Amino acid sequence: MRLSSISLSLLFCSLLSAAPADLIVSAGRVVTMDAQRHVIVNGAVAIAKGRILAVGPKAEIDKQYRSAKRIDRPDAILTPGLINTHTHAAMSLLRGIADDMALQKWLEKFIFPAEGKNVNEQFVRAGTRLAVLEMMLGGTTTYVDMYYFEDAVAEETKKAGMRGVLGQTIIGFPAPDYKTPELALAGTEKFLERFKNDPLIVPAVAPHAIYTNSAQTLKAARALANKYQTLFITHVSETQKENIDSGGANHNMTPTAYLESLGAMDGRTLFAHEVWTRANDILALKRHSVGIAHCPSSNMKLGSGTANIMGMLRTSIPVGLGTDGPAGSNNDFDMFEEMDLASKLAKVSSQDPTVLPATQAFAMATIAGAQALGMDKEIGSLEPGKRADLITVSTDAPNGWPMHDVYSMLVYSLKASDVQDVVIEGKATVENRKPLTLNPLAIRREAKMLRDKVDASLK
Repeated sequence: MRLSSISLSLLFCSLLSAAPADLIVSAGRVVTMDAQRHVIVNGAVAIAKGRILAVGPKAEIDKQYRSAKRIDRPDAILTPGLINTHTHAAMSLLRGIADDMALQKWLEKFIFPAEGKNVNEQFVRAGTRLAVLEMMLGGTTTYVDMYYFEDAVAEETKKAGMRGVLGQTIIGFPAPDYKTPELALAGTEKFLERFKNDPLIVPAVAPHAIYTNSAQTLKAARALANKYQTLFITHVSETQKENIDSGGANHNMTPTAYLESLGAMDGRTLFAHEVWTRANDILALKRHSVGIAHCPSSNMKLGSGTANIMGMLRTSIPVGLGTDGPAGSNNDFDMFEEMDLASKLAKVSSQDPTVLPATQAFAMATIAGAQALGMDKEIGSLEPGKRADLITVSTDAPNGWPMHDVYSMLVYSLKASDVQDVVIEGKATVENRKPLTLNPLAIRREAKMLRDKVDASLK
């Protein structure tokens, strides 16, 4: 049917009146994760200069905005990007070197020695590239890291277009990058200075744990984090042994109580694990507005125990999800797996199938994760003004048929391999499952070469 001159004129005027956008992404369902948990059928998101301009029905977005670049997925789900609140990215190259053992044995007999023999800046760069590739293909747009040579981690993360909250590790014995805690603290400050205003990188301070750092070092790390108004990140109460040892060494205090006594919770804080957490610990976490990175796969695989996540959530403590490192405590960076396991672990541990429903589990991977980082004004939901971090998840595979409830589908049915597109800071980094900012073949070749080096070092 031929358009009349009046229709063409109206169409032309409509296009002229539409505001310019850099990118428009549309999908069959848009899961916003805003305060009202709006889900928009046949929705779209308009993006410009790395920020979300508008979220709404596709027809309305198309009237209000025009863009030469579009991603249209009528059969997919569009959601905020997933937030991995705890991992050790470069340990991807140590994947599978030691499994099925207790944490302390795993660390002391395998991981620390393997790191001492193999970890250098080149290793960290290669491991970070591999990790970021896996995370992006699985829908993660922001990750929290704790490792060595964190400048190199930041550079590789930024090159890939990924968002990272990156903590320079501080530890009380010679590490691959810094040989003393004092040198690590000085290096951390340089790292904080370098990346303090970066749009993609949030530098942080990451003392490893209370059992690998002195009280003096922990206090200095806290002071440094406060000086730069950034996160203090550490492992806390991951195992029962850690709690028992803390009680013996620190006047019968749990790790949480000990950190509170040092003033280490006075400022922006993220604790990973918190498995062996008592009622008084939960009250302390609430008092200090501490965020929690819950790592269900890691806690299960290492036999660490079952965290009292429901107690924390009932106390309005922000709890996100983390994969932990992929070298024995989990082995992958799959946030879809973490959502599914978090919900099911809460149900079986409480013997109550109603706890941690799919809506809440998905929130932990998005907006609650952002809250745990103190970044919920910037990321975690699809709302105007926020940074444009989003993903589309295909429902084309049989595990995506039929869709009754979108949250049930995201948490219990769909997989990391169903992620189709990834947009971070308004730029596509994955499109139709093709990485646009990383070279998978080169990364795989490098991983094989370094695997052989690691294997040889363990003989």
